[in-house]
Amino acid sequence: MGPAAVIVLIILCAAAAAEARVPAGHLATRRRDSVPAGVGACALAVAPFGYPCEEHTVTTVDGYILSLQRIPRGRRASGGGAGQPVLLQHGVLTDGMTWLLSSPEESLAYILADSGFDVWVVNNRGTRWSSRHVSLDSYSRRYWDWSWDDLVVNDMPSLVDYVCSHTGQKPHFLGHSMGTLVALAAFSEGRTVDKLKSAALLTPVAYLSHMTTPLGILLAKAFVGELITILGVAEFNPVTPAVASLFKELCRHPGTNCYDLLRDFTGENYCLNSSAVDVFLQYEPQPTSTKTMVHLAQTFRDGVLSKYDYMWPGVNVEKYGQPDPPAYNMSNIPAAFPLFLSYGGRDELADPGDVGRLLGDLRGDDPDRLTLQYLEQFAHADFVIGTCAKDYVYNHVVSFFNRFN
Repeated sequence: MGPAAVIVLIILCAAAAAEARVPAGHLATRRRDSVPAGVGACALAVAPFGYPCEEHTVTTVDGYILSLQRIPRGRRASGGGAGQPVLLQHGVLTDGMTWLLSSPEESLAYILADSGFDVWVVNNRGTRWSSRHVSLDSYSRRYWDWSWDDLVVNDMPSLVDYVCSHTGQKPHFLGHSMGTLVALAAFSEGRTVDKLKSAALLTPVAYLSHMTTPLGILLAKAFVGELITILGVAEFNPVTPAVASLFKELCRHPGTNCYDLLRDFTGENYCLNSSAVDVFLQYEPQPTSTKTMVHLAQTFRDGVLSKYDYMWPGVNVEKYGQPDPPAYNMSNIPAAFPLFLSYGGRDELADPGDVGRLLGDLRGDDPDRLTLQYLEQFAHADFVIGTCAKDYVYNHVVSFFNRFN
């Protein structure tokens, strides 16, 4: 264990000790959530803009109850049936609100609805509106015992099946950041790919070896996730004392600039203004499982895309039948499946070098089915809350989906 890991361990021990002295009933007050009880994303964000909106729930095979918001048509559409469905999948430490926070002229969900699509917005397990389970309490460790592997195996298939059965159509898929990782891993194993018309991947993540974000590298190199797991912190919530103390200490490290955390995590974004960031921070970040953060750190440290590594060969053998976790093979993605990949030159999470490695795996794909867009000036957050994303990215997404309707 290196010096950085020792420092983090000391910090987390102190934080965990403080956590133990807080009555369980007070935990809820520390969740960053200003949304009144019983108010969903439809009432909070969509209806005020004049769009029709429906709240849906999907239960996964392992019991997690996921929230979906459906915008079946644009605000100026005159009733009738819904259009071609599109499933929107957010990234890590956020939820479906990221697609709904800006004006109808800037938010992808509204742009798609006004373009005639039937929009379905996903909220990952553990986030604000997807924190229920058929038998587990969200404050229990067992509730948080999952990594993004479980999103690949359980959540994405359940969501796609639900939209297919509810609409009678194959949906398009669009993901950002970890939403692309889950999709690519699923496609590589033959999951859901035959039930989708196409997929648009914004800042596609399959490899993280070239990641340059200062805080991300510090977290990964310090084996932070494993240390938090050892201390029993199964929920990775940036606003709880244990994780907040960790960030506070990492912010003292040379090369970080915690006056601009978004910049430190994502790169120097091109078209974010202060009001967009302020609105974003009213609703995000959202929690995820510590195992998911560990899994992402393993992807960076190991240089391969594989299933969760339990670190003990015996446990891996029990889980996978082999001492090392199996790899996800991106070259298994069917060449005939239509893909749109858009990535940025300033992105410090989905670095162009890692995207290039992914493209190497996909180079056998049909050139008529693989559409690429490279934006030299864009960083990670530009693709989802950038004020100019419509002109640079979203219009191209709409055109891509229309090609395969």
